[in-house]
Formats: sequence, C-alpha cells, structure tokens
Amino acid sequence: MVMTITDVHGRDLRYFLAVAEELHFTRAAERLYVSQPALSKQIRALERQLGAPLFDRDRHGVRLTEVGTALLPHARAVLAAWAEAEGAVRAARAAREATLVIGMSTSPGRGGLLPAIRSRFTEAHPEARLRLRQIGWDDPTAGLADGTSDLAFVWLPLVDAERYRWVVVATEPRLIALSERHPLAGRDRIAFADLLDEPFLALPGEVAPELRDHWLALDARDARPARIGAEIGSTDETYEALVDGLGICLVAEGNAPLLTRGGVVVRPVDGVTPTRFALAWRADDPRPLVHDYARAAAEAVSGTPANVRQL
Repeated sequence: MVMTITDVHGRDLRYFLAVAEELHFTRAAERLYVSQPALSKQIRALERQLGAPLFDRDRHGVRLTEVGTALLPHARAVLAAWAEAEGAVRAARAAREATLVIGMSTSPGRGGLLPAIRSRFTEAHPEARLRLRQIGWDDPTAGLADGTSDLAFVWLPLVDAERYRWVVVATEPRLIALSERHPLAGRDRIAFADLLDEPFLALPGEVAPELRDHWLALDARDARPARIGAEIGSTDETYEALVDGLGICLVAEGNAPLLTRGGVVVRPVDGVTPTRFALAWRADDPRPLVHDYARAAAEAVSGTPANVRQL
C-alpha cells in the first residue's frame, strides 16, 4: 500500500516527536497530557501507516529506528511550518477582526467629522484599522446591504430600515442647484412651489424609491408627479447635467461646494424639509468595534458621551 502525506495528521507527528525527544513513553505522555496507553496506541497506528517501526522498545529503553531517525527532521520541519501557518492565520484573522470598512457614497467631510470620529475611536482602539470605501449612488446603503461595509455614511431614509441602526451626524437644509443661466438663478431664495413644473435630475431608477423620492421632494408636491429631466449617478454627472440645463436638483447644504464649480449656483429653497445624513450599521451586528465606532460618531456630533444602544 502506498501512503500519501494526507494519511498522517499533525497529532501523529506531535506524538512521534515527543517520544523521539524524550525516548520514554511515560515522560512523553506527561508532556502531551495524554495517557501512556493512548500514546502507545497512536504510535503503533502511525507505524502501521508507515509500514515500518519507528522505535525499538526493550528492557533497556526506547531508541529510534533508522526509519524513525529519517522521519525526525521532517516531522520537526512539518510541525514548525504548521505552527508558522497557524500564526499567520491568527494574525490575519486578528487584522480582519480589527479592521472596519466604512462605506460612503457622499464624503462625510462636514466640519472635520471624520477626524473627530477617528480620534475618539482610535483612542479606545489603537490596534484597529479603518478603511474608507467609496460606493456608487446605485447602492443607497453604501455596502451595508451586501455586507461589504461594516458601517456606512448614508442619506435617510434607508430602505428596509428595520435592518439597520443609525446615528444622525448632520441635519442640513436642502438647497436647489441650477444652471447660472436658469431664469430663477437671480433670486436670493426660491419657493419650491415655483419649481413644480421644472425638470428635475433624479437618482437612477434602480435606487430605492424612498431615497429617489426624497431628493425629488415628493412630499412637498401635493401628489403632483415630478418631471424627470435626466438620471444622474455621480457628482460629476450631476454637475454636467446642471451645466447643460437638463434639469435642476435638490442638494444637501454640505454637498453644495461639490457642484458650484462654475456655471452652477445653489439657492435656499422654501417649502421643503431638511435632509438627514447618518452613520448606519446592521442591526444584527454584535461586534464591539462596530458599536464603539458608532458611539464615537455620536460623541463627535454631540460633544458628550453616548450610549450606542440608545441610538
């Protein structure tokens, strides 16, 4: 019978190595925290697998056979390599467990929010790593829904809201962005009632209806449908559509600088409610790192200690 390396387990090699180094079955058993009969049985099973004795046993003691002597350096090398592999796996697992992926489709750069959260979080968890991940507008959960983000900065409302918990990090007016050539661009403020017949830029159709409707302000239209001038999936697409006069759009106050690069203006608009920007996480995620990051966000916003379970 031909034996392959897969026939021998690490335990077999550890037992063999203990006996080979002690040259005494009782001492080897004590070193391994097993009974001497169990150790002897395991060595005999290994010898059967190898098809040759590993030890000579007589009244004078225990000695390695030629086969045992040949196996010894390889057993040591295999066990050393496995110990190194186990260490690498532990390190990789620890790094993974100590890494938080923070998703975002809009930069949360509001008033130094990210540095404020990071400083509070890393003070408690200096070993943890934070990785920011940019997500397209087609995923309003910024990676939470498919598990590719541990936490995410998102705009409310969230679809399937019962799946998530969140802390609001900014409540901002919704402004109206329009081409500087638009007839209403000269006003200091604009009533939303004057915009009901205007073509609006809308989020892509595959985005959750709740979020798409929010940025079309359907709640302020008295059941009048919105006119869609174009769909936009990024900041650059929005800017180009505004410059080209394809439509107008609502924008959070904190995001206005992303669009006012020339050719586009933003104006306060009356008749629409503010929008809320939040840090969200999955409701069923029990990891302390996740909750501690959320707590750091709540404290960065409020300036006072927060209990994340009450958020």
